Amino acid sequence: MNYLLAIYQPDGEPPKELLDEVMPRVFAWDDQIKAAGKWVFAAPLHPASTATVVRAGDGDLLMTDGPFTEGKEHLGGFTVIRADDLDDALEWAGKLAEATGLPIEVRPIHGD
Repeated sequence: MNYLLAIYQPDGEPPKELLDEVMPRVFAWDDQIKAAGKWVFAAPLHPASTATVVRAGDGDLLMTDGPFTEGKEHLGGFTVIRADDLDDALEWAGKLAEATGLPIEVRPIHGD
């Protein structure tokens, strides 16, 4: 089954010093999950301020700039992994949370 690992990060650009500390751990996690044959796809996202939300209602489309809700954190990127079960997905998410220091949301993907 495939699982989405959604990475939530604080708004704004992270300081370079923080990235210099975190990214080697993230690259090591990437290497581990790829070597285990569980990596499917990953992508970072542009800042939440670049988002457009589209809503349908009364026969019209309403488009608004920015995320759906105001918050101090936003979806910063995601990875799709192939895991044996939820416990396996949670184990990989835990390793990613340790590498990034950020919360990771885990969700199974329909259609597997």
